[in-house]
Amino acid sequence: MKILLFGRGGQVGWELQRSLSVLGELVALDFDAAANPGQLCGDFANPEGLAATVRQIAPDLIVNAAAHTAVDKAESEPGFAHTLNASAPAVLAAEATRMGAWLLHYSTDYVFDGSGSRPWREDDATGPLSVYGRTKLEGEIAVAACPRHIILRTSWVYAARGGNFAKTMLRLAQERDSLSVINDQFGAPTSAELLADVSAHALRAACQQPQLAGIYHCVAGGETSWHAYAGYVLGQAQALGWKLKAGPAQVAPLPTSAYPTPARRPLNSRLDTRKLQSAFGLQLPHWQVHARRMLEEIAPGQHNANHTTALRT
Repeated sequence: MKILLFGRGGQVGWELQRSLSVLGELVALDFDAAANPGQLCGDFANPEGLAATVRQIAPDLIVNAAAHTAVDKAESEPGFAHTLNASAPAVLAAEATRMGAWLLHYSTDYVFDGSGSRPWREDDATGPLSVYGRTKLEGEIAVAACPRHIILRTSWVYAARGGNFAKTMLRLAQERDSLSVINDQFGAPTSAELLADVSAHALRAACQQPQLAGIYHCVAGGETSWHAYAGYVLGQAQALGWKLKAGPAQVAPLPTSAYPTPARRPLNSRLDTRKLQSAFGLQLPHWQVHARRMLEEIAPGQHNANHTTALRT
């Protein structure tokens, strides 16, 4: 089985290189052709180049972990966001359909309007509030035209590699005596590691059961606010040895209205994952499980600890 991965340099793409490697021969591409095998095109700003790449590799599985994810910046460059989030996935969908390949694509809770408090189901009406949300929805529609597709909607993604909310809170808490964090947006922090593992499992199952094609919600279990998430991160960090000026008690709640941004954020980013868990026989862990794992991985002194621990058999 041959697998073609786009977006290998991102948080999810990096983890997918690990999880997909056990399924078959993996060709993993980034946007810079000079860094890719055979200088293959992986640039989503060049849809024609992407089509040529797919035709050359002729994969059985295509996994798209590339996207325009700068939510606020998308408001000022809607055409570019549309190319990356809608036009390029449409090309992948057309090529996958032509060769009978599977296409796995990631989407977002931003396709919804963020109203209410009930977790969003896959068949709920969409209503994006931003350019990012609208272009991601257009990408979904294009990908869904491919008979063998899996679309995973997710939210609040983070990883030990690269920047994320938790790392930002840790940096600020070392610099400042107090912090203010939004307390009226709710969701589930979801690790790239979890997404990658679920993706590999879902693809393997779908190859054996084509009727599993469709849209699924994939986030960690439980829910929290950004404010409570920050408090958890700082509390766990202190327990793991970080020296912080601001702890959980120094994190003040702040309403979304007090922190205006170019793009509107959904207040309700909760996603109902029962369809995914039932279809693929999975149990999604509580968000704190992977959040703590990430904090342990980047904790002060952890690098040295990893190199002094012996494995005995």
